[in-house]
Amino acid sequence: MESGFGSDFGSGSGGGGKLDPGLIMEQVKVQIAVANAQELLQRMTDKCFRKCIGKPGGSLDNSEQKCIAMCMDRYMDSWNTVSRAYNSRLQRERANM
Repeated sequence: MESGFGSDFGSGSGGGGKLDPGLIMEQVKVQIAVANAQELLQRMTDKCFRKCIGKPGGSLDNSEQKCIAMCMDRYMDSWNTVSRAYNSRLQRERANM
């Protein structure tokens, strides 16, 4: 989000300063994907930390490590299941339009 987003709009199309709508849409899609990945990672970290870490310290013991690994695996599996269902529903709705 802080990476020179605005300065890349006109570059790449030698169209005399005209904006390329396709390029803009691709840049927006990439930024949305990055934001979604960051949000996923943040939520997963928060949830699994609260669930698995009783007393924060300098290192994780074996049970904390296993809990974190399993929590993250379950969270990612759940996220993927919901994402597939959501995408499938979107496709069905688009087909019915």
